[in-house]
Amino acid sequence: MKTATIPPLRVEPELREAATNALRDGESLSSFVEDSLRANIRRRQNQKAFLERGLRARDAAKATGNYASKHELMDSLRSILDKAESTA
Repeated sequence: MKTATIPPLRVEPELREAATNALRDGESLSSFVEDSLRANIRRRQNQKAFLERGLRARDAAKATGNYASKHELMDSLRSILDKAESTA
């Protein structure tokens, strides 16, 4: 696969210094920027997917008239949290 470049980024000297100071041993500024870009893309993709699922659930509830009560929702969330805590 052929690689491409990201446009150069002009920043204030303080931001560059902060980024340089945040580098781990053996890490380059380029790899730090690439990792940050990938993480931000993943975060935005996850946010978009979350919103899309929520909108689909809203539409399904409107179409069927089947809504969950706040107690059902809280019980479901507690169950998810308990399961996550027990596997951690």
